[in-house]
Amino acid sequence: MDRESRDSMEEIHLRILRVTDDLRMIQRELNCAAMQAPTDPELMEALADAPEIETIQVLKSALDQMRHFLWFYMQVVTSDSEMGEKFRQSLRQDAPAAAVPEMERQFQSATDAIMLRYLADSKFRKPD
Repeated sequence: MDRESRDSMEEIHLRILRVTDDLRMIQRELNCAAMQAPTDPELMEALADAPEIETIQVLKSALDQMRHFLWFYMQVVTSDSEMGEKFRQSLRQDAPAAAVPEMERQFQSATDAIMLRYLADSKFRKPD
């Protein structure tokens, strides 16, 4: 793995940590609001306001999509599938430069095909 790829993965790792922390903070704040709402009619009205509900629905949808994607990602990265194994093997061996781009193209094509199918199927599915 070249330096640019390692730097990119480090940036992704840091973003994941920041987003995870942000999500936990949002959960705590929403939990506090939900606990206070029954005793505070103004807060209850504000929480039930259309823009507030829409924002929560957008967040829920994004998190649902991310959850499905992460499940898929973990299957590809950790499974014993032939493509997953070849990809991991090429990373371990620092394969010759000519072989790596072909493997990356195959991996990206499979990822793109599965994501396109997921997105097409999701248009006809009810949210979880």
